[in-house]
Amino acid sequence: MTPDRVECRSEYDYIGRPLAFYWQDQRLEVSEVLVQYRTPFGFTYQVQTYGSGIFRLDYDTNADKWSVQLL
Repeated sequence: MTPDRVECRSEYDYIGRPLAFYWQDQRLEVSEVLVQYRTPFGFTYQVQTYGSGIFRLDYDTNADKWSVQLL
């Protein structure tokens, strides 16, 4: 299984704002970050894409891995 990939822009914080991610071998651009918060394990973002729906992006800081889930 290929790990989930998320592209971010970071100007001053650790992870930064998600700009795009890969879902089912397609690159989807983030149109809006709807919710973002820190968890005990890392960071979670709920994002809207251009025409593909709302997704949850979780970053686990200990494992240095992203997970992507369609909501």
